[in-house]
Amino acid sequence: MTSRTRELLDQVVSDLDRALGDDALAGMTDDERIAVIAAAGAVLRRAEAVVVEALATADAADLPHAAGCRSQNELLQRALAVDASAATRIGRVVGLVRRDVNLLSGERMPARWPALRDAFIDGRVGIAGMLAATAPVEKAWERLSADERAGADECLAQAARGRGGRDADGPGSETGERGDAGGEGDDTASSADDGPVPSPDDLAYLAHALVAVLDPDGADPDDRNAQHRRGITLGRLRHGLRPIRGWLSPEVAAQLETVIDAITNPTGAGSASRVAFLPRDPDPFDSDPFNSDPRAVIDARTAMQKRHDAFAAVLAIAARHKDMPTLGGAAPTLVVTVDARDLEEGAGWATLPGAHGDSHGQIPVGVAAQVGCSGTIQRVTMDAGRIVGIDSTDRVFTVHQRRAIVARDKECLIPGCHVPASWCEIHHVTEHARGGPTHTDNGVPLCWWHHRSLDHSGWEIRMHSGVPQVRGPAWWDPEQRWRTPRLSVPPRLSAPRPFARAC
Repeated sequence: MTSRTRELLDQVVSDLDRALGDDALAGMTDDERIAVIAAAGAVLRRAEAVVVEALATADAADLPHAAGCRSQNELLQRALAVDASAATRIGRVVGLVRRDVNLLSGERMPARWPALRDAFIDGRVGIAGMLAATAPVEKAWERLSADERAGADECLAQAARGRGGRDADGPGSETGERGDAGGEGDDTASSADDGPVPSPDDLAYLAHALVAVLDPDGADPDDRNAQHRRGITLGRLRHGLRPIRGWLSPEVAAQLETVIDAITNPTGAGSASRVAFLPRDPDPFDSDPFNSDPRAVIDARTAMQKRHDAFAAVLAIAARHKDMPTLGGAAPTLVVTVDARDLEEGAGWATLPGAHGDSHGQIPVGVAAQVGCSGTIQRVTMDAGRIVGIDSTDRVFTVHQRRAIVARDKECLIPGCHVPASWCEIHHVTEHARGGPTHTDNGVPLCWWHHRSLDHSGWEIRMHSGVPQVRGPAWWDPEQRWRTPRLSVPPRLSAPRPFARAC
C-alpha cells in the first residue's frame, strides 16, 4: 500500500513534469526565469531533506541490506542515480542530523546539530550548506565544550535562516532558542523573519570565524604540521612545459596572490596611464576612435596564463633586485646556451639548465633570442672541444637608461596592456645583432608575454626620432598605420600633454 508521503512526492514529480512540458520554460521573461530558478532551489533543498531524513530515521545497517545493497553509499548511488562522491556527501549529512533512539525510553534523542537540522528540514540550507557550515566546527569538536558546540549550532542556524546579527544576546540566549527560530509544527514562526538563503560559502566563512573565536589555539597544531609539508617541486620538461607542484604557507600564498593581482589587474579607464592614440588632427576633447573600448579587450590569454606571465615578471624583478643574494658572485642569472649560427638564422634549438625531460631541456631558439634581447651575450669559441676564445657583448640597459625608459613609456608599450614599465623587460627595437645600440632611443618596455610573443603576435614596434611607435594587427587596426602612444589627456587641460620629453 502506497504511503501518504509517497503520494505527495509523486504529486510533486507530476507537477514538475507539467512545468517542464510544452516548452513552458522557453517563453518566459528574464525575471520569470530567475523566479523559477529560485523556486527550484527551494524544491531541491526540500528534496535533499526528504532523502536525508528518510535515511536518518531508518536503521543504518538494515536498510541497505533490505534493498540488496552492500552499504548505504551503494543504495544512494542506485536509488538517486548519483556518483559515489555525491552519495558520500549525503551520508555525511545523515550522520549530522540523525536522532538515535533512547534504549530505555524509546524516544529520539537530539541530533548532533539540532538547530541546523531544523533549518535543514525547513529548506533553509541544503546538503552543500550543511557540510560547509559544520566542517570547520567538526575539526575542532573535541576541543570545544558542550555549550560552545550548542552556541555554534544556534549561530549557524540563525545565519542559515537569514537572521545573522539579529540576536543581540548571542547564541544560547532566550531570543536564540528553538522556539523563536521556529520549532516543529510552528509554521508561523519558521519563516516570518527569514531573510535570503545564504550560500554555502557564506556559512563556511561564518563557521571559520566562530572556530577562530571558540578555539583560538586550535590553529597552532595545523600550522606546525603545515610547516613540515611546505615545499615546491619543479618537474621535468615535457611537451615544452615544466610542471610546478607544492604547498605554500598561507601568508606566502597570500603575498604571491597580491603581487600577481597587482600585475594582472588592468588599469581603470580613469587612470592617467591609460593608453590612447594621437588622431591625425589631435584634439584633447575628442574621444579616441582607436581606443574607444574602455575595457581594452585585446588580450586572449586565460586567467591561468595571465597568472603564469605575472609570475614570470615577479621572478625577473626579484632577480635584478639589489637585495637578491648573489650566486657565484653575481646576481641569479638565467643561462641559455645556443649555437651562434642558429641564433643568427632564427632556427634550431637552445638549451636551458636543469630542464631534463623528454626534450632534455631543449627550447626554441626564439626563447634564447628573447633572453638575449635584455641580457648579455657571451660568445664561447671552441675548436675540437677546446675553448679557444671568450668575449662578451654588453646588451644590458643600465639602471639610468632603464629609469629613463620607464619615465617615458610608463607601461608596456602594447596598447591595452597596463603592466607598469618598471616590471617590464626592455626590448631592443632594432636587434643588437643587427647593429641596434643599447640606448634609450632603441629600448622600449614590454611585459614578459608581449616580449615573448612579439614575433608572431602581429604587433610591430619602431622608433621615430627617438619616440616609440606601434603598428597593430589587421583585426585591431584595419588601416595598419604606425601610431604613437601617448597618455590620455584629462578634459580639464586645454592642450595635449606630450608623451615623452627629450632625453
